[in-house]
Amino acid sequence: MNPHHDTLLNELTNFLTGKGAHVSFAEAVDGLPANLRGVKADNMPYSIWQLVEHIRIAQWDMLEFSRDANHQSPNWPEGYWPDEAAPESDEAWNASLKKIESDLQEFIALLKSAKDIYAPFAHGTGQNLLREALQIGDHNAYHTGEILAVRRVLGAWAS
Repeated sequence: MNPHHDTLLNELTNFLTGKGAHVSFAEAVDGLPANLRGVKADNMPYSIWQLVEHIRIAQWDMLEFSRDANHQSPNWPEGYWPDEAAPESDEAWNASLKKIESDLQEFIALLKSAKDIYAPFAHGTGQNLLREALQIGDHNAYHTGEILAVRRVLGAWAS
Protein backbone atom coordinates (compact mmCIF):
# COMPACT_ATOMS: atom_id res chain seq x y z
CA MET A 1 0.00 0.00 0.00
CA ASN A 2 1.00 3.63 -0.44
CA PRO A 3 3.04 4.89 2.56
CA HIS A 4 1.23 8.24 2.40
CA HIS A 5 -2.10 6.42 2.60
CA ASP A 6 -0.86 4.41 5.59
CA THR A 7 0.27 7.62 7.29
CA LEU A 8 -3.12 9.22 6.64
CA LEU A 9 -4.96 6.20 8.06
CA ASN A 10 -2.76 6.23 11.16
CA GLU A 11 -3.36 9.96 11.67
CA LEU A 12 -7.11 9.54 11.17
CA THR A 13 -7.16 6.66 13.66
CA ASN A 14 -5.29 8.77 16.21
CA PHE A 15 -7.66 11.68 15.58
CA LEU A 16 -10.74 9.49 15.96
CA THR A 17 -9.50 7.85 19.15
CA GLY A 18 -8.49 11.12 20.79
CA LYS A 19 -4.74 10.59 20.71
CA GLY A 20 -3.30 14.04 20.47
CA ALA A 21 -3.25 17.36 22.22
CA HIS A 22 -6.74 17.16 23.72
CA VAL A 23 -8.53 15.08 26.31
CA SER A 24 -10.15 11.99 24.78
CA PHE A 25 -13.83 11.18 25.14
CA ALA A 26 -12.98 8.24 27.42
CA GLU A 27 -10.90 10.52 29.65
CA ALA A 28 -13.65 13.15 29.68
CA VAL A 29 -16.25 10.76 31.08
CA ASP A 30 -13.93 8.72 33.30
CA GLY A 31 -14.67 9.08 36.98
CA LEU A 32 -17.74 11.25 36.52
CA PRO A 33 -19.88 10.80 39.64
CA ALA A 34 -23.19 9.12 38.80
CA ASN A 35 -25.16 11.89 40.51
CA LEU A 36 -23.78 14.48 38.05
CA ARG A 37 -24.56 12.63 34.81
CA GLY A 38 -27.99 14.21 34.49
CA VAL A 39 -27.33 17.66 35.95
CA LYS A 40 -27.81 20.65 33.66
CA ALA A 41 -25.37 23.32 34.80
CA ASP A 42 -26.53 26.93 34.88
CA ASN A 43 -26.80 28.41 31.39
CA MET A 44 -25.89 25.08 29.77
CA PRO A 45 -28.56 23.52 27.55
CA TYR A 46 -27.56 19.88 28.03
CA SER A 47 -26.53 17.48 30.74
CA ILE A 48 -23.48 15.28 30.30
CA TRP A 49 -25.82 12.33 29.70
CA GLN A 50 -27.51 14.18 26.85
CA LEU A 51 -24.12 15.04 25.34
CA VAL A 52 -22.95 11.42 25.64
CA GLU A 53 -26.12 10.13 24.01
CA HIS A 54 -25.88 12.75 21.27
CA ILE A 55 -22.32 11.61 20.51
CA ARG A 56 -23.49 7.98 20.43
CA ILE A 57 -26.46 8.62 18.15
CA ALA A 58 -24.62 10.92 15.73
CA GLN A 59 -21.59 8.63 15.47
CA TRP A 60 -23.84 5.60 14.92
CA ASP A 61 -25.68 7.52 12.20
CA MET A 62 -22.44 8.41 10.40
CA LEU A 63 -21.19 4.81 10.69
CA GLU A 64 -24.42 3.40 9.27
CA PHE A 65 -24.57 6.03 6.53
CA SER A 66 -21.02 5.04 5.54
CA ARG A 67 -21.76 1.34 5.23
CA ASP A 68 -25.44 1.07 4.32
CA ALA A 69 -26.96 2.87 1.35
CA ASN A 70 -30.43 2.11 2.75
CA HIS A 71 -29.78 3.65 6.16
CA GLN A 72 -32.39 6.16 7.29
CA SER A 73 -31.03 8.86 9.57
CA PRO A 74 -33.07 10.01 12.57
CA ASN A 75 -35.07 13.21 12.26
CA TRP A 76 -33.13 16.35 13.16
CA PRO A 77 -32.90 17.48 15.90
CA GLU A 78 -35.26 15.35 17.97
CA GLY A 79 -33.77 12.04 16.82
CA TYR A 80 -30.28 13.05 17.90
CA TRP A 81 -30.91 14.36 21.41
CA PRO A 82 -32.50 12.43 24.29
CA ASP A 83 -35.29 14.10 26.22
CA GLU A 84 -34.16 12.59 29.51
CA ALA A 85 -31.49 14.60 31.32
CA ALA A 86 -30.14 11.54 33.14
CA PRO A 87 -29.58 7.89 32.28
CA GLU A 88 -32.15 5.56 33.79
CA SER A 89 -29.43 3.42 35.37
CA ASP A 90 -25.72 2.75 35.61
CA GLU A 91 -26.31 0.01 33.05
CA ALA A 92 -27.74 2.51 30.55
CA TRP A 93 -24.74 4.81 31.10
CA ASN A 94 -22.26 1.97 30.65
CA ALA A 95 -24.09 0.61 27.60
CA SER A 96 -23.93 4.01 25.93
CA LEU A 97 -20.19 4.34 26.60
CA LYS A 98 -19.56 0.81 25.29
CA LYS A 99 -21.61 1.49 22.16
CA ILE A 100 -19.67 4.68 21.44
CA GLU A 101 -16.41 2.73 21.64
CA SER A 102 -17.62 -0.28 19.62
CA ASP A 103 -19.14 1.88 16.87
CA LEU A 104 -15.93 3.90 16.70
CA GLN A 105 -13.87 0.72 16.34
CA GLU A 106 -16.25 -0.51 13.62
CA PHE A 107 -15.83 2.77 11.76
CA ILE A 108 -12.03 2.57 12.04
CA ALA A 109 -12.12 -1.00 10.70
CA LEU A 110 -14.30 0.19 7.80
CA LEU A 111 -11.88 3.03 7.13
CA LYS A 112 -8.84 0.75 7.16
CA SER A 113 -10.45 -1.88 4.93
CA ALA A 114 -11.73 0.57 2.32
CA LYS A 115 -10.22 0.41 -1.15
CA ASP A 116 -10.69 4.14 -1.70
CA ILE A 117 -11.52 6.55 1.12
CA TYR A 118 -11.84 9.41 -1.39
CA ALA A 119 -14.49 7.82 -3.62
CA PRO A 120 -17.95 9.31 -3.20
CA PHE A 121 -20.56 6.90 -1.87
CA ALA A 122 -23.09 5.70 -4.42
CA HIS A 123 -25.71 7.23 -2.10
CA GLY A 124 -25.77 10.66 -0.49
CA THR A 125 -24.67 13.94 -2.00
CA GLY A 126 -20.99 13.36 -2.67
CA GLN A 127 -19.84 12.27 0.80
CA ASN A 128 -16.95 9.84 1.11
CA LEU A 129 -15.30 7.85 3.87
CA LEU A 130 -12.61 10.47 4.48
CA ARG A 131 -15.26 13.15 5.00
CA GLU A 132 -17.19 10.94 7.41
CA ALA A 133 -14.01 10.21 9.38
CA LEU A 134 -13.25 13.91 9.69
CA GLN A 135 -16.86 14.66 10.62
CA ILE A 136 -16.93 12.00 13.34
CA GLY A 137 -13.63 13.20 14.78
CA ASP A 138 -14.64 16.86 14.68
CA HIS A 139 -18.11 16.21 16.10
CA ASN A 140 -16.86 14.01 18.92
CA ALA A 141 -14.10 16.47 19.83
CA TYR A 142 -16.53 19.39 19.90
CA HIS A 143 -18.95 17.66 22.24
CA THR A 144 -16.14 16.18 24.35
CA GLY A 145 -15.08 19.77 24.95
CA GLU A 146 -18.62 20.57 26.04
CA ILE A 147 -18.54 17.63 28.46
CA LEU A 148 -15.36 19.04 29.97
CA ALA A 149 -16.92 22.50 30.25
CA VAL A 150 -19.95 21.09 32.07
CA ARG A 151 -17.70 19.07 34.37
CA ARG A 152 -15.72 22.20 35.22
CA VAL A 153 -18.85 24.21 35.97
CA LEU A 154 -20.07 21.35 38.19
CA GLY A 155 -16.70 21.19 39.97
CA ALA A 156 -16.03 17.68 38.67
CA TRP A 157 -12.90 18.30 36.58
CA ALA A 158 -9.62 18.96 38.33
CA SER A 159 -7.37 20.07 35.49
